[in-house]
Amino acid sequence: MRKMNLHYKSTRNSNLKAAASEAVLKGLAPDGGLFVPERIPALDIPMDKLKDMSYQETAYEVMKLFLTDFTEEELKDCIGRAYDSKFDTEEIAPLTKVDDTYYLELFHGSTIAFKDMALSILPYLMTTAAKKNNVENEIVILAATSGDTGKAAMAGFADVEGTRIIVFYPKNGVSRVQELQMVTQKGKNVDVVAIHGNFDNAQSGVKEMFENEELAGKLAENGYQFSSANSINIGRLIPQVVYYVYAYAKLLEGEELSEGEKINVVVPTGNFGNILAAYYARQMGVPIDHLVCASNENKVLFDFFRTGTYDRNRDFVLTTSPSMDILISSNLERLIYLVTGEDSEQTAAFMSELKSGGSYTLTEEMKEKLKDFKAGYATQEQTSRQIRHIWDGTGYVLDTHTAVASYVCDEYRKTSGDSGKCLIVSTASPFKFVKSVMTSIDSKYGEEDEFRLLEELKKVSGVEMPRAIADILDADVLHRTECDADKMEVTVKEILNIQ
Repeated sequence: MRKMNLHYKSTRNSNLKAAASEAVLKGLAPDGGLFVPERIPALDIPMDKLKDMSYQETAYEVMKLFLTDFTEEELKDCIGRAYDSKFDTEEIAPLTKVDDTYYLELFHGSTIAFKDMALSILPYLMTTAAKKNNVENEIVILAATSGDTGKAAMAGFADVEGTRIIVFYPKNGVSRVQELQMVTQKGKNVDVVAIHGNFDNAQSGVKEMFENEELAGKLAENGYQFSSANSINIGRLIPQVVYYVYAYAKLLEGEELSEGEKINVVVPTGNFGNILAAYYARQMGVPIDHLVCASNENKVLFDFFRTGTYDRNRDFVLTTSPSMDILISSNLERLIYLVTGEDSEQTAAFMSELKSGGSYTLTEEMKEKLKDFKAGYATQEQTSRQIRHIWDGTGYVLDTHTAVASYVCDEYRKTSGDSGKCLIVSTASPFKFVKSVMTSIDSKYGEEDEFRLLEELKKVSGVEMPRAIADILDADVLHRTECDADKMEVTVKEILNIQ
């Protein structure tokens, strides 16, 4: 028996509601808010049954509770097509125990980063939703990326019928491997644009286009409509909840946890979607104790959890963990909505303050509702030392983002005295950030060519080079478009041939 329908409402106007398939299609609510479920559903299957399930079976049990207007057949088809041989491990999201800590490896998909976990299924959810809602326009996926979302979205949507995808990334703000993965992407419906600016410029430009009613009208006249592949799309967020449920169940199956035992989850965080998914899993009934938000030197989230003030008025730092180089964490709006007591007027006011003045401050009552979140950050030097420290002690190689989380996890344990077991979310393969990883292991690699280091990393880690890396080494560069940050709309019109 299916659960009763779950609807989605806007964080900025609770009266704006949509079915799950409509929310997936729109990406962003018409008022610029984010779609949130009207309630977080409880898991309706016990952990002792979940522990025996495959990733695909777990995905169905979680996603059926959120995407209630998809039929069982539709949802299972989307899941089956998403989580297949494009992942290089049968488990899809394997767990590795390193000393006394568990690493949830989310980088075994086609672009070797955690974004694959959701962006492998989003195109299928979206095209299914389009059919359900009798959409005849071509869907234009508009995305800003700090490095990983772009490639994962392009790989997911490449040559998917009825869609186009345009990705903006900050020139000189991603790793060389990340850039090559994007600019070599094949697909007749794919466009990639390097902007002269940072990720926040790209993200703001994309949001402005989504909120531009005049542009929406011109798109419609030409047979197009926008949708989002960024984590602001609820179709991105819900699939991320799955791997937290799956991880806990598998730790239970492996007798690493006892029934009901709580675990802390440590997440390297930029746009806040990944850790928000963990929070949703907790609300569903997964025994998660503390949610530890790990930041790099762009520590806007660390400061927020410490003070209750979100303030983006600070210098933007380019780091070796570029997917976290973010000062406007879009998904935080969904958490703000919950801590205001689902007060959409207050949430809208906070977001208006953020846009106009760059900051907002929670009340003491709201701050109290964040007590289950802990936060820490790692400097560049600390991140580098952590890679070396873990490799020296165990032979396990971390990428730069996972190293931030690993360092923060160690510091959290020391300062809090919390002896609970920890699950660290490993968000990217070290091969994706080979230069930073190898120079952390030994400074002698600093002068080496990035691509020569791939072979060295293979030797050092004892891990085969991922197919995603091997495929780009000799690939042709297909995308060379660049634009200024204030010319993003003009560029989109040129790509779509709209006057």
